[in-house]
Amino acid sequence: MADRMRLPTAALTPLLLLLLLPPAQPAAPEPSELPPREDVARVARFVAHACNWGALATVSTVPAVRGRPFANIFSLSDGPVGGSSGVPYFYLSPLQMSVGDLQVNPNATLTMSLAQTDFCRKHGFDPQSPLCAHIMLSGTMTKVNDTEMTFAKKSLFSRHPEMESWPSDHNWFFAKLAITNIWIIDYFGGAKTVTPEEYYKAKP
Repeated sequence: MADRMRLPTAALTPLLLLLLLPPAQPAAPEPSELPPREDVARVARFVAHACNWGALATVSTVPAVRGRPFANIFSLSDGPVGGSSGVPYFYLSPLQMSVGDLQVNPNATLTMSLAQTDFCRKHGFDPQSPLCAHIMLSGTMTKVNDTEMTFAKKSLFSRHPEMESWPSDHNWFFAKLAITNIWIIDYFGGAKTVTPEEYYKAKP
């Protein structure tokens, strides 16, 4: 009878492997409740850490729309889950249209919204509602230097594991948005501004 209760060896192997694997890490933090809405810098940091992607607007170099705003979606990370830095990091390739724009003019504006998470759906907020907090970060895109490279890589690959397998012949590189201006809409009454100093000092 005891033999009949045993799993075949072939079935045990994948089972043991599953038990030995470390628990899966979350790709993004689970947004719960916002910091107090009047604590604008903290709300901005909260949004930046909760979002895994954003819309990046550049000044286009594409002949059909040269000189006009051009927005594109990019995966990003401001740090591993629970390790927010406030700095939006990117993994970019010269083959991307927006990167061609940035090589001519590095100025860009990034928008991130809690509509990208479950937060607004959970509370019944439309993405355009001021209660569905979103931020707009303007600055210049720069390559990450050697000192920051390890953190940028960990920040992105921990939340976007697929990046590690992207084609090497695309000449990927790590970049960040050096923020100069910050706007946030998290309540009625229009956009509020936050200085980069206030933003980086705040705890999400």
